[in-house]
Formats: sequence, C-alpha cells, structure tokens
Amino acid sequence: MNNELLKITNLSVTYGGIEAVKDISFSVPEGKIVTLIGSNGAGKSSTLRSIVGLEKPKTGKIVFDGLILNNFTTDEIVGEGITLVPEGRRVFDNLTVEENLKIGAYLRKDSIKEDLEWVYGIFPRLKERLWQKAGTLSGGEQQMLAIGRALMLRPKLIMMDEPSLGLAPIVVQEVFKIIKDISKQGVTILLVEQNANQALKVADIGYVMATGKIVMKGSGKELLDNEEIKEAYLGKKK
Repeated sequence: MNNELLKITNLSVTYGGIEAVKDISFSVPEGKIVTLIGSNGAGKSSTLRSIVGLEKPKTGKIVFDGLILNNFTTDEIVGEGITLVPEGRRVFDNLTVEENLKIGAYLRKDSIKEDLEWVYGIFPRLKERLWQKAGTLSGGEQQMLAIGRALMLRPKLIMMDEPSLGLAPIVVQEVFKIIKDISKQGVTILLVEQNANQALKVADIGYVMATGKIVMKGSGKELLDNEEIKEAYLGKKK
C-alpha cells in the first residue's frame, strides 16, 4: 500500500505575523509511520495543528484521502478519520479511564464495545485501571490513555505530538513499541518528536524540519545513519 493518504503541498502557517511553517510539502503513505523531527520551534506542532483544522493555513493545500481539508472544521476533519494525540496528553483528570476513552468516540453512532476491547488489548494496564480517575495515573499511563482515546475513533490517520515528552526512558521505549504495534494493525501514523533517535527507529519515512522548513527527507534508517543528523539531533559526534 503506497498510495498517499495525506498530501501537504506548499503549506505556510502564520501566527501574529510570524511564519511558523514556510512553504512545506510532504506526504504520508497509507499504512506507514512518518515522522517530523526537529528542535523545539521548528514548526512541527504548527503543521499538525493546521492539518486538524486548529490553525488555518496562510497558503497551501491539505488533501486527505482525496478530500481538500482547508475549509473543513476540526469536527469535520475528525469525522473524516484524522485524530490528534496532543502534546502534554490532556486527559480529563476527573474522569475515569473508561470515560476518557468513550469521549474519544464522541462522533460515532455505532457500538464502541468492540473498540474498547481492542484498546484494552493494546493497553492491558488501562483495563486494570478501568475505574481509576485519569489524574491519578502515572505519566506513561496517561500517554497510553491519550493514544487509546484517539484510537477509539478507529482513525485512518493518527497524529501524535511529542508522545515521549516528560516520560522516563524505560516508559519512552514502551510508548514507541506501542506506536509500532498500532502501525502493524493498519493505522497510518504521523509522528512529531524531539526524540529523533526513537522516532527514526520506528519510522518508515522521516522529514527533518528547521525554522519552519523541511531541510531533509529519507527513510528512518537513512536519517539515523546520516552524520549531519547524528550530530545535530542524536547528540553523537564523529
């Protein structure tokens, strides 16, 4: 499956006169993991926010599954099958694990029982904490809940904004294993990460962003092996 599920062409996004994203183009093939890596402020999160309708592009075109999304509302975009796991998790602290998951399916009219079981199969720890308030979970468990909540829509594309942020190294490894497992189940993933090393290990395709522009593209392995990338983003010197 190599057809382009998401195609971004000449996208620019401006905040208060500052151009956060500058004329970028990239695509996300169906069934693949694509990552945008780069330092803080490179324009990665702004790119995701524009795709899901939280920011309106200044220029460019966002095409998803053959539909031009530029004038769609966020609810309409979610209804077409794109979900975003936001930076900082943003779970509903005072609601239980299951209530949080059910909120993820708010646009659905069909039964979600099977999908709850599917999510609990991916995250057995959430099933153990079914009736626990989300605010009492560990950071790693909250990240699992945020991803599980996004999966409840049965999305065609799940976008994740810094899923490893603030997590202990052992939990980070677990989160990236989960990302790989979700991909194996046929969900297309667009991943924004500052942890370039882990992101490139799981990604089929990687794009490097700097000051709002895409400056490099390659397979995850090609970028991992690139000396320039190693020095700039992986903290390794020759």
